[in-house]
Amino acid sequence: MPDEAIAIEPKTDSLEINAKLTGSLEEMYKRLSTLQLFIVEKPQGSLKVLRIESRDMQKRPFLFFIIELGKEKATINYTIGPDSSPKLRRVYMLKMLLSILSLVTDLYTVDNKELFQLLDSSIDEVLNSITQGYSTLFNNYDSLSNEYRELKRLNIELEASNKSLAVEALQLSDENKNMAERLKVLETYSDNSLMVIVQDWLDAHDDSIDVNEFAKNYKISPTRVEQILNKMVTLGYIELKG
Repeated sequence: MPDEAIAIEPKTDSLEINAKLTGSLEEMYKRLSTLQLFIVEKPQGSLKVLRIESRDMQKRPFLFFIIELGKEKATINYTIGPDSSPKLRRVYMLKMLLSILSLVTDLYTVDNKELFQLLDSSIDEVLNSITQGYSTLFNNYDSLSNEYRELKRLNIELEASNKSLAVEALQLSDENKNMAERLKVLETYSDNSLMVIVQDWLDAHDDSIDVNEFAKNYKISPTRVEQILNKMVTLGYIELKG
C-alpha cells in the first residue's frame, strides 16, 4: 500500500498591542466592511478583520490572518508558510495592521510606544538576517537594473535614429534613381549620332582617338566607343592605322 503524502501545516504566531476604543464598534464595522479583500465580523465586544490568502488541497484556509480590535487590545493571529521567512511575515502583519488602523484613526488608537518598538525590532531582525551574500546580490541587481534602464533608453534613441536614417536612405535612393534615369537619357546617343561625334573628334585630333578619354568626355562606356569604332571601320567611314 503506497505511503500517504504527509500534509505540511503552516506555523502560527501572534502579536498583541495595548489599544483603546475611542468611537463605536458599529461605526468601525460600517467603515471596514466596505473592504473587498477582507471578511469583517463583529462579535461581542470586539471587531475582527479576517483575510484568507491561500487554501490547501482540501480547500481549508492555509495562509491567513485575523486582526481583532478589542476595547483594550489589538491582536493579530496569523499563519506562516513552511518556506516563508517568519521575520518577513511578521513585518507584513504589522503593515496590514497599520493599513487597517489608518482607516479608523478617529475611532480606535493603539499604544504608539508599543507599536513603534514592535516595528523597530521586527525591521531590525529582517535587516540583521540579510547576509553579505544577499547584500551583494541586491547591489548587483541594483547595478544591473540601472544598466538595463540606460540600455533601454539608448535602444529607444537608436530606434528613433534608425527610423530617421531609414527615411533619409529611402529619399536618397529615390533621388539616386531619378538622377540615374536622367543621366541615362543624357548619356544615350544613337549609333548615327555617336558616329558623327567620333568623326568630329577624329578631325579635331588628327585622326587619333583615346577611347578612355573620349568615353569620359562624353560620359559613355569605353566598350560602347569601341563598338562604334568597329562599326565605322566595317562601314568604311574610317580606316585603322597600322
